[in-house]
Amino acid sequence: MQHLPYCAAESGGRAQKRSPGPRGGMEMKRRSKRYKAVAEKASAMGLLGLKDAIAFAKENATAKFDESVELHVRLGVDPRHADQQVRSTIVLPHGTGVVKKVLVIAGGEKLKEAQDAGADFVGGEDMVPKIEGGWLDFDAVIVTPDMMKSVGKLGKILGPRGLMPSAKTGTVTFDVASAVAEIKAGKVEFRVDKFGIIHNSFGKAGFPMENLYENGKALLGAIQKAKPAVAKGQYMKSIAITSTMGASVRVDPAVALKEITE
Repeated sequence: MQHLPYCAAESGGRAQKRSPGPRGGMEMKRRSKRYKAVAEKASAMGLLGLKDAIAFAKENATAKFDESVELHVRLGVDPRHADQQVRSTIVLPHGTGVVKKVLVIAGGEKLKEAQDAGADFVGGEDMVPKIEGGWLDFDAVIVTPDMMKSVGKLGKILGPRGLMPSAKTGTVTFDVASAVAEIKAGKVEFRVDKFGIIHNSFGKAGFPMENLYENGKALLGAIQKAKPAVAKGQYMKSIAITSTMGASVRVDPAVALKEITE
């Protein structure tokens, strides 16, 4: 039997992960009483506005670490078609709460420019075999266009991890200083997956509520702005907000769209 992909934006709670059972089958991962109670409360609340949904996720993020707050949006696009791909970037107003380690691959004076801008690692073509050898101690890669011929061969390594540089996301550029500064300031990339869903965190539960709300509005507004010209009908089919360890709460797309334009 084929299992359909789970979408947090379609359900009031996270999918229960399956793990190998004692007889080789699959059994459901058990959820805590706290999680179940929060999930039941979220389900009973029905559709909320964006601000109320973020407040719910923040209030119920009670893990022993500062949980990320996540946005999950199911779009009315078919990612199999190139003209319906949704991918872009945005610098969140209040950052992500995560300091990213940035690698810059360049040459000449651009190496010093990257260092001065705060890049964590800089290098030239020598970085390619290092990465091929298994080194991946970075969260973002910026490359100057003249280095892409060498870096291109890393597609199978960096691509699946969402680290492959792209001119569309501003990570293939000669302006390495600005690119480094944006990533350090909280620049995030979003892209639709093969199921037509965007998953992105937009801050930490420990952020002040207004900061989280402004980040959430900014991210949702950027997704709306990235709507393909050929997309017909309802673009944002469903929206959900959750925290790393929490249950998701559903958002009314119509209400959320009003909020991001206020």
